[in-house]
Amino acid sequence: MTALGTLIGGRYRLDAQIGRGGMSTVYRAFDTVLERPVAIKLMHREIAADSDQLERFRREARSVAQLNHPHVVTVIDAGEEPSTDDEHPGDGCPYIVLEYIEGETLKDVIRREGPLDIPQALAYAIEIARALGAAHERQIVHRDVKPHNVLISAEGGAKITDFGIARTLTEEGLTMAGRVLGTTDYVSPEQALGHPVTGQSDLYSLGVVLYEMLTGGVPFRGESPVAVAMKHVREEPPDVQTLRPEISAATAAVLDRAMAKDTARRYPDAASVERDLEDVLAIEASRSGQATGEVTTVLRTLPGGPRSRLPWRMRHRARWLASLGLVCVIVAIALVLAAGRAHRGTGVASGVGSRAGLVPVQLSQTAAHGYNPFGTGPENRDQVVNVVDSDPNTTWSTEQYYEGNLRKPGGVGLGLYLDAAPGVAGKAIAIQTPSPGFAVQIYVADSINLALPNGDSTPLGQRGWQGPVGSSGSVRSGERIQLSQAGPRHRYYLIWMTTLPPGRQSASIADITLFR
Repeated sequence: MTALGTLIGGRYRLDAQIGRGGMSTVYRAFDTVLERPVAIKLMHREIAADSDQLERFRREARSVAQLNHPHVVTVIDAGEEPSTDDEHPGDGCPYIVLEYIEGETLKDVIRREGPLDIPQALAYAIEIARALGAAHERQIVHRDVKPHNVLISAEGGAKITDFGIARTLTEEGLTMAGRVLGTTDYVSPEQALGHPVTGQSDLYSLGVVLYEMLTGGVPFRGESPVAVAMKHVREEPPDVQTLRPEISAATAAVLDRAMAKDTARRYPDAASVERDLEDVLAIEASRSGQATGEVTTVLRTLPGGPRSRLPWRMRHRARWLASLGLVCVIVAIALVLAAGRAHRGTGVASGVGSRAGLVPVQLSQTAAHGYNPFGTGPENRDQVVNVVDSDPNTTWSTEQYYEGNLRKPGGVGLGLYLDAAPGVAGKAIAIQTPSPGFAVQIYVADSINLALPNGDSTPLGQRGWQGPVGSSGSVRSGERIQLSQAGPRHRYYLIWMTTLPPGRQSASIADITLFR
């Protein structure tokens, strides 16, 4: 085991061990360059001697580095620490540097609290589904979705970690035929049988995770991992409503479809399961009257349009049929309430109104996104929603830049962009800030390339951005920046920060308002 206090990569000081597995050890560390906590996963030297295991470890870094999502733990850096052992000078120690999440695993939460509140469990499942959808869009399958690999942050959000056995669908797997990778408590039937694995396998595992959150236990137990795996192949799980009668038939139907053994009857993609989970969250929150914490956060992101889908297994559940009319009424009421939460007052700061032919654009609370392509990824992502929450007392801030500039490995600058889907002919942007004096440029785009890795030096123009169409060399709080391309409609509007306020090491934005 590497001694605490060791400096990895010349900058990451190991402060405490926070996890250990058969392949690697995870430490809380301190980045002495940027002066922030990080997590470091160090591969065991004896495992690094195995070329297949070493390639799995390297693949984890490559896989997660492609993902930029608020519910996926971000890869910051990777490398190999040279060996200090004179007898084995060539046996280096590969490492991955990850964002540090102050919190605990979902497994810890379940062990401590037992069955979770139904709306809370659904909210976590939605966030996991959104993260898996982002991975699957890049043809990355996690292959080991389980509560142990879901971190719950201090703010209450869920983030997927440990893509250690993930691989792309276009890459030939390194596993031998018939070998099962993954924890058998959550393994899909096809994975247990050694058959080809797709994103649907992750969705099955997500179903098992949701089952455990709702009941406090996994659906199958056995004398050995193989026995458990075969139950996933052959047996139906115990009825969730028998174990917890207060669960609605709608929620049970979603769970049934997620855990369908036949992939033809299972959800085809993460977006489908996410939509149905959103539906039943609105139902369960309305039934229980609970809409606090992470449940409220997720409810605010629900789309406001009407839903026409009915759960897949409803015809098999007499209780669902008997209560269909009541459930439809609840769905309608809950979705109206959810739509109001998602759109009421967002995107327009208090005190901002129409003036000189400018009309504020109403934006949803998911419209704002951090953008840091030249650095290590979006900064303070949990604060981004604050710039469109209509509250001038909440802010988004950059990280601390001790040299007083925004120079990054790939270039200069960082910012935020607004998604005004399906598009709007923007005429001006107003910025409210408690730290005036920074410089910004405004860019527009109809599509942007988010696939390029962080730290890449590809200029903004080649990433899809047009402009700048407006700028300010020293932003005043409440300043309205006129946009030169007022005619065409654009979906994305980038507020690109190029300098910090004089004498300051960071900058903050309270609210951004787009005008048409």
